[in-house]
Amino acid sequence: MADPDSVQRWLDAYLLAWETYDADDIGALFTDTAVYRWHPWDEGDDVAVGRAAIVAGWLDERDTPGTYHGEMRPLVVTDDVAVAVGACRYYTDDSRSTVDREYRNLWELRFADDGRCEAFTEWYMRVPD
Repeated sequence: MADPDSVQRWLDAYLLAWETYDADDIGALFTDTAVYRWHPWDEGDDVAVGRAAIVAGWLDERDTPGTYHGEMRPLVVTDDVAVAVGACRYYTDDSRSTVDREYRNLWELRFADDGRCEAFTEWYMRVPD
């Protein structure tokens, strides 16, 4: 059963995995049969199904190291479902002195009993320049 603290720990681990692109850390977040949607409309081949596919999808589309920072927090947590909100910023270089673009995020998450995610859907909107 998910609770706000366990969801925050998962979100923190997700954000660290995004910054490091460590395959083991990415894989540890998800069940063997997890489903990952980068957009709420993703269907068919646009959906990553299974831990291996999720890890491969992350590693195939890497951000430049040091140019990303994200912050997420649980908004709603009930039993095995959570909705998280936050922001991510992409910088022009790894000095992080100039923001290139910024997004507001909402993530739909469903968790297995062991705390790993079994369904992930990302909703994001770019902040106007």
